[in-house]
Amino acid sequence: MSTDETTAAIVTTAPEDSPFRPDPGTRDQARQFVLPLVVRVERAAPPSRTDALRTAARAVLVLLGDARSSGDGEWARAVRDWQDARIRKVVRRARGAEWRRVEALPGITVTGETAEVRVFPPVPLDGWPRDLARLQVSGTDLDDPEPPVEPDPDLPVLWFNPGLDMSAGKAMAQAGHGAQLAWWELPDEHRTAWRDAGFPLAVRTADPAHWHELTSAGLPLVRDAGFTEIAPGSCTVVADHPALRRGRS
Repeated sequence: MSTDETTAAIVTTAPEDSPFRPDPGTRDQARQFVLPLVVRVERAAPPSRTDALRTAARAVLVLLGDARSSGDGEWARAVRDWQDARIRKVVRRARGAEWRRVEALPGITVTGETAEVRVFPPVPLDGWPRDLARLQVSGTDLDDPEPPVEPDPDLPVLWFNPGLDMSAGKAMAQAGHGAQLAWWELPDEHRTAWRDAGFPLAVRTADPAHWHELTSAGLPLVRDAGFTEIAPGSCTVVADHPALRRGRS
């Protein structure tokens, strides 16, 4: 798989209980894994862009919170190996028979208002299952039929950089990065509460003034590795979870 199909986060800080290695050089030396996400895009009824981003973020959280991803779970080793290297995610699209084939593979389907996203346990960068490797990356340019409304102030919000233009597939992966960083910064009780509630969250693009405030607030911040679409080190998403916000007030 070529690097132009991969989006990775640059993790600059992490809490003590996070598996992220703090040294980028050490992460680069580790075997590289990728988290596959597949969005269902039927020709007659594609999902809205904002809901696809939100559902992709929730899919990442659902996998992280699944019992199979921790302890002695069947996916735990792959998840640990993935998080010990660069945090890579790839979003591909499927429809019709393609979607039915990927549903038969081990993973979890998360459903939003208009979107369906299936997330799979991490795989080696050079070891994709055939039915996932054959799917297309392009074609995930989605639209919102109406502008999103203001988010509920009590909801976690993944705020996107207003100065960057990303395809829906790229943005879905960035939303997943932001959700993952929020998950690892939350105390256990807040992780549990968020999981038990079904991982409610919103995704919005910040206005420029708000973006400046967010990036200065000490909240989890995604810096892209720059494999595709945008320059290396670009700040893409701030994860504004109320529990993290309170901890910095």
